Amino acid sequence: MPKTEKMSITLTPELATMVEEAVAMGNYASTSEVIREALRDWRMKQLVRQQHLHEIRQLWMEAVQSGPGRFRDIEELIQEAERSFQAEQSSETQ
Repeated sequence: MPKTEKMSITLTPELATMVEEAVAMGNYASTSEVIREALRDWRMKQLVRQQHLHEIRQLWMEAVQSGPGRFRDIEELIQEAERSFQAEQSSETQ
């Protein structure tokens, strides 16, 4: 069995009830088991978040390295989007 370290944690009454109910329903053998699984899930969520951040940074760098964009500013982008939307709407009604 891996080395373990005993810790004391404080939970809100709602969280404590959730943990106790999970054990009482037989889903877990102990409150420690509930907390361990919750921490494993939290760690996995952190790893996924870090991966998403890495992907976003990569996409950002690719965008920056691709050179300047077509639009001078956000207003020009909005105007182009509105023109495209209006053209699409008029082609659907014909």
